[in-house]
Amino acid sequence: MSKHLSKLYFFLLLFSVPTFSFAWGVIGHRVVGEIANSYLNPKAKLEIQKILGNESLALSSTWADFIRSDSNYKYLNTWHYVDFEEDMAAPKMKAYLEEDTSTNAFTKLNLIIAKLKGKSISAKEKQFYLRLLVHIVGDLHQPFHVSPRGDNGGNTIKLNWFNESSNIHRVWDEGLIDYQQLSFTEYTKAINFTSAQQRMDWQKVGIEEWIVESFSISKRLREDLKGETKLGYNYNFKHISTVNEQLLKAGVRLAGILNKIYG
Repeated sequence: MSKHLSKLYFFLLLFSVPTFSFAWGVIGHRVVGEIANSYLNPKAKLEIQKILGNESLALSSTWADFIRSDSNYKYLNTWHYVDFEEDMAAPKMKAYLEEDTSTNAFTKLNLIIAKLKGKSISAKEKQFYLRLLVHIVGDLHQPFHVSPRGDNGGNTIKLNWFNESSNIHRVWDEGLIDYQQLSFTEYTKAINFTSAQQRMDWQKVGIEEWIVESFSISKRLREDLKGETKLGYNYNFKHISTVNEQLLKAGVRLAGILNKIYG
């Protein structure tokens, strides 16, 4: 396959793969990447450009979902989420994470950060791990990617979203975001307003705290449903501010990690 045909294939893949299985959906992940890019320091921006070339953080953010069609990357499936016992309290969750050696978004995110801080990985590995880092940080801020065991991230909670069959996971992945009818750049401009103090507070919080926070939100969202199966205007009005805050936190915290690694 020629170089030009390879590029054409990549872009056809980029814009044609269905989004229903993606955490935050394509737009949500790209919003996180775009927000992060706005808070990078100059040195981090330069180093990231060396690794990604003309590929922005926004575009790199969805790579980990697009390659799910390749069976060679099947082992990455469990890198997108963390599960806990339903009644586990925050202190126990943190203690569990400190000892956790299983394959999930928490353990692999820590591995990725360590790999990118190291000096011995190849250029190809740097690109691989950086793309995963951008994606997984976004995943951990989508509340239904931190769920009770056996819940399948809310995919088993069937309902209607504006009279179309869906589930609560999909509503939070993309339903709420897509309903705003904004491109990822428009969405970023609409919500990317933070103070220096806010960014500092969000960035000093450890990954364990992000996870506890997302678990708490997802638990509350399940309780709020109370068996409701028809979601629409009111649900959007009630929860879009939480969606926006989680996207913002993900972008700001991603920038914080990247500035520490490369800045």
